[in-house]
Amino acid sequence: MSFGKRLNGVRSLYKNIIGVLTVNTIIIILSIGLIVLSIVCLPRVLPSKKIKKFITGIANGIGEIVVWAMKISLIPLHRPNWIIEFPEGISKKSWYLGTSNHMSWADIFVLLFSANYKAPLLKFFMKKQLRWIPLIYLVHKTIDMPFVNRHSREEITKNPNLKIIDFENSRIAAKRFTRHPATAFSFAEGTRFSDTKKAAMKSDYKNLLNPKIGALATALSGMQMVSELIDFTLIYETDKRSAWAFACGEMKNVKIIVKKYQIPIELINHHDKSSNNYREKFKVFVDDIWKKKQLIIDQNSNF
Repeated sequence: MSFGKRLNGVRSLYKNIIGVLTVNTIIIILSIGLIVLSIVCLPRVLPSKKIKKFITGIANGIGEIVVWAMKISLIPLHRPNWIIEFPEGISKKSWYLGTSNHMSWADIFVLLFSANYKAPLLKFFMKKQLRWIPLIYLVHKTIDMPFVNRHSREEITKNPNLKIIDFENSRIAAKRFTRHPATAFSFAEGTRFSDTKKAAMKSDYKNLLNPKIGALATALSGMQMVSELIDFTLIYETDKRSAWAFACGEMKNVKIIVKKYQIPIELINHHDKSSNNYREKFKVFVDDIWKKKQLIIDQNSNF
């Protein structure tokens, strides 16, 4: 065996060891955090809104500590190069909508790490199918990350009433965020970017899929205190996108460029947030953000 092949073998082994250590470290930190959260959240079974609100504040604080611990643990393992541009004026005592382009399974970790102690805890809308995963179910119960059940376009075409049902279910889910300042987060693209998906939907953008406004528009309808949207643009140096590539430290070079946008007052005060008129106006708002996002990617592709 040549020296080059041996060297590549050693490098591959090293990456896999880093991957195993990363996965185990994250699982251990999450498990400890969720055990603590489960104990702390026990009083929430009491029928008192004040107690629920108080416990939610404590749970969010513990959630931030867990995110911080995971972020710190990756520094010696990955030696990450995170270039973060975060705007001023984001308050941890306010409520926000949040969104981002979606490139990889790693995005959730990168987003949580970049917003840690800089913005209210990011709380994601999660697919109902994930409720059977114990760790995710505990996250749902302890720090109010709601499950939503969205019907397919084909199902809604057959039964248009399902669209109204989905809207109401998501609106009720969003109300879970109102107990304590939070960033109600949804990936506007709805799925991870790929050239195949881009071609299939005939995307208007070079590096993005066309945004969908459903979850964001619905979240705003259930959170009357929200007036601003935080947009994250993720730019990875590598083309590798798998969860294992992230665990092995192969996605350690990333730019996170954060912008804050004022939500138009006509959207906040719209009397019927389930109407097509409201959704069309919201789409114009998000499309404008996506045009700016593509420009940001064009200007920051080189590390």
